[in-house]
Amino acid sequence: MSFTIAIDGPAAAGKGTLSRLIADHYGFHHLDTGLTYRATARALLEKGLPLDDEATAAALAENLDLNGLDRSVLSAHAIGEAASKIAVMGKVRSALVAAQRRFAGQEPGTVLDGRDIGTVVCPDAAVKLYVTASAEVRARRRYEEILARGETADFDRIFEDVKIRDARDMNRAESPLKPADDAHLLDTSEMSIEAAFDAARSLIDQALKTK
Repeated sequence: MSFTIAIDGPAAAGKGTLSRLIADHYGFHHLDTGLTYRATARALLEKGLPLDDEATAAALAENLDLNGLDRSVLSAHAIGEAASKIAVMGKVRSALVAAQRRFAGQEPGTVLDGRDIGTVVCPDAAVKLYVTASAEVRARRRYEEILARGETADFDRIFEDVKIRDARDMNRAESPLKPADDAHLLDTSEMSIEAAFDAARSLIDQALKTK
């Protein structure tokens, strides 16, 4: 039986970086489930299809290949905005959740990160982490990432976008963003990624011993 690690949290909290470090350390398969929504949104945008057509979006989601999702391509701002819109659609979520659960069954183990892994996708995951940070800290990280790429950015606009995205994710009817009841909380507002990784590793090692 596969050993699954579920990592949830809002955007720019550090869950993606932490998930990849964990997957690399344990030799587990990794899936950023947010990319599955972005890939579906990108397919709609490329085909010039409307973002409010749930049936069409769901059909594309059902045929999505979860292997080789290109983070560099899918991280575009326009794709992220489109993905956030289709992520509230029940049929799209159902199709992608089914695909994510199939992915989670791979041996020897998997690390899935997103917003509803511990609560919906993998409620029986061996370890559940909820990685968060203040909205201001997360906006600052986004702002500095953009500047580091040599691009220009408006911090106030990014901060506002983060708050709007949080409200949309936390208040949606389908699978709202929230920590699972048995999730371990990691607040990275003032925590380095190395410290977060050490904390996560101790929890995972303990769970592996009792498996």
